[in-house]
Amino acid sequence: MPKPFASSADLSDKTQTLEILAEGVYALTAEGDPNVGAVEGEDFLVCFEALATPAAARDWLTVLRAHTDKPIRHLVLSHYHAVRTLGASAFGTSSIIAHDRTRALIAERGKQDWESEFGRMPRLFKDPATIPGLTWPTVTFSRTLSIDLGGDRGELDLAYCGRGHTEGDIVAWLPRQRILFAGDLVETQAALYTGDAFHREWVSGTLDHIAGFPAETLVGGRGAIAHGRAGVRAAIGQTREFLTVMIREVQAVRDRGGTLKDAFHAVHGALAPDYGGWPIFEHCLPFDVSRLWDELDGIERPRIWTAERDRQVWSELQD
Repeated sequence: MPKPFASSADLSDKTQTLEILAEGVYALTAEGDPNVGAVEGEDFLVCFEALATPAAARDWLTVLRAHTDKPIRHLVLSHYHAVRTLGASAFGTSSIIAHDRTRALIAERGKQDWESEFGRMPRLFKDPATIPGLTWPTVTFSRTLSIDLGGDRGELDLAYCGRGHTEGDIVAWLPRQRILFAGDLVETQAALYTGDAFHREWVSGTLDHIAGFPAETLVGGRGAIAHGRAGVRAAIGQTREFLTVMIREVQAVRDRGGTLKDAFHAVHGALAPDYGGWPIFEHCLPFDVSRLWDELDGIERPRIWTAERDRQVWSELQD
């Protein structure tokens, strides 16, 4: 029997867990679904990530409102993927912050990505009719941007660490609390999605940059929150190892004249013993290997995923 397409058969609700990481610093995890967060300023909030629909975002804001009624001044988007951006209208702010390249990617491929991700992960798109259209960042930057949180709360520093999960991923760093929101550049006990990635830059310079933050808490894009310096190092290390194994196995297949399907099976066999039980592992891997194959073939920028191409690649790589 063929595997169900991507996460189309994953229809069970996930348990959400709110963690208060420090005074006024919140993160919501959900058993491998996209993580979100919020930081209190003196008289305002900064929210991190928007989820896939306004309806889904409103559920998150209901949880948050049990702890703070401060108005939302800024919404920060780590990258352009639909499950991170399309719920933005629920936050009621005109300040939507992202990297320059994220805005360009939304213009270039946002509509196709929306259709692709809806097909792959329908459960995340609660009440999709509530989506008013593509989300357009209103504030963008190229390297760094700091938000003064007011009073004695310090700053929230946004930083571009290099190409990785996409061309435009950013992180959010609280130096006073030593908390890093890393988006999908780091995952903790959740598989990596690399279908729009720059694997060789991610595994080296980009992760090196992230490891340079003296974080004592790290919130990745999916999965558990990493606590303590050892936990943060482990999360970065497992992300690096996942990428390293992928690159090694795909390159070895190419060197011996194998096919894309050979590469998929080689990567699956190498990663499954350690990572196969993690959320969205089976979903991600065909798209991951397809992009890495292209990258090693000299295709610099990821090809645009469409709903049609998703199904074609999935069918080609499954037994």
